[in-house]
Amino acid sequence: MSLALINVAYLIAAVCFIFGLMQLSHPRTAVRGNRIGALGMLIAIVVTLLEKEVVTFEWIIAGMILGTIIGAVLAIRVKMTAMPQMVALLNGFGGGASLLVAGAELTKFSLIEPNPALQTTIAVAATCVIGSVTFWGSLVAYGKLEGLINERSFLIKGRHLINGALGLLALFLCYELIQHPAYTSLYWLLCVVSSVVGFLLVIAIGGADMPVVICLLNSYSGLAGAAAGFVLSNNGLIISGSLVGASGIILCMIMCKAMNRSLPNVLFGGFGAVDSGPSADDVYGGRIKATTPEEIAMLFDTARRVVIVPGYGLAVSQAQHAVRDLANLLESKGIEVEYGIHPVAGRMPGHMNILLAEASIPYEKVKEMDEVNNSFEQTDVTMVIGANDVVNPEARTNPNSPIAGMPILDVDRSKTVVVVKRSLSPGFAGIPNPLFALDNTLMYFADGKKAILDLITAVKEG
Repeated sequence: MSLALINVAYLIAAVCFIFGLMQLSHPRTAVRGNRIGALGMLIAIVVTLLEKEVVTFEWIIAGMILGTIIGAVLAIRVKMTAMPQMVALLNGFGGGASLLVAGAELTKFSLIEPNPALQTTIAVAATCVIGSVTFWGSLVAYGKLEGLINERSFLIKGRHLINGALGLLALFLCYELIQHPAYTSLYWLLCVVSSVVGFLLVIAIGGADMPVVICLLNSYSGLAGAAAGFVLSNNGLIISGSLVGASGIILCMIMCKAMNRSLPNVLFGGFGAVDSGPSADDVYGGRIKATTPEEIAMLFDTARRVVIVPGYGLAVSQAQHAVRDLANLLESKGIEVEYGIHPVAGRMPGHMNILLAEASIPYEKVKEMDEVNNSFEQTDVTMVIGANDVVNPEARTNPNSPIAGMPILDVDRSKTVVVVKRSLSPGFAGIPNPLFALDNTLMYFADGKKAILDLITAVKEG
């Protein structure tokens, strides 16, 4: 293929990526946007294969078949509740693939062209650092989300000094690698140092920050891909990697704004470490009021407006379809029903939106935090299903709390709050929630899906 035709094809692929990202901004067009983005990637892959004069297609076809089988199995078997872990792994694989590609190219240069261009060696070093941090950081994030690693912050004494020293060592190794690209051992030593940095950075971040971390690691994987594109002199990879990197960091900043925190605070603040505040016994002792489906059904008899707040507990129990059926039943009785969504509810951005969309809940009934907060004082019953930190009034009232200053859903301002949880266990922040002990709060202890199904039965019989 001529160079002009190749660049036109890459330009078409880039337009598909940009238009696909635009479509992903709304649930109604997200599926179409995903398909348009996939089409752009198909064009870029085909053009890249045709661009190279010597390509061993047998290995490429074998890799495509193996990857397709693995991807299909994961897509079928991985539950929606495990999707954040899946995203974390995919981010890590992207970074790992980029650093392996850069390492292979550096090895090729050392054998064929001992003195590659300065741009190439800088790109190799950047790919190594970003790819290593992404790979190991993503594995730690996966471990926290999967429960293999304690989700709380693991704060090493003097961690900032350790990370700073490792960062300086990585910069020194980058300089040496750029000056002496024929010494490929420098590349793998840089890979090891950067991997330790990635591990230490993410292990110190609490589970409540995982939505932000996933966005950031997604951005890192894109930047690693863009850097690998410079190593390979591939415009398609540079463009796609840059788009992923930019969109990831923009989403990351949006999430930080939703939590009223800065990105450096997320990365270095040790959020998730439990302070020496009141114990669960002090907060809950003698003040918890348990309820039953029949009592909640009686509340609905006099209610005019109900807000449902989904959390990770809803995702774990797969209660979204039961919640839809309950909402339809209440609406048939003339009750207004809406859904209040916190931006960081669940384990990744948009987690709750995805679950509600899966249950075909109308988009116009799903309200974001800023919009729904203005209406809680006019709400008769707010039902919280499995949410914890995002409805904890400690964020407003306790400046020493780990979640101090984080915007929350002001459910406590409703006339009555019903909290559906299996127990009084804390959320990822690891602190008790005073909401559960308020005078206007009733605790409905049960599995999310079973609780909603029993409640539907009670409403029908009421």
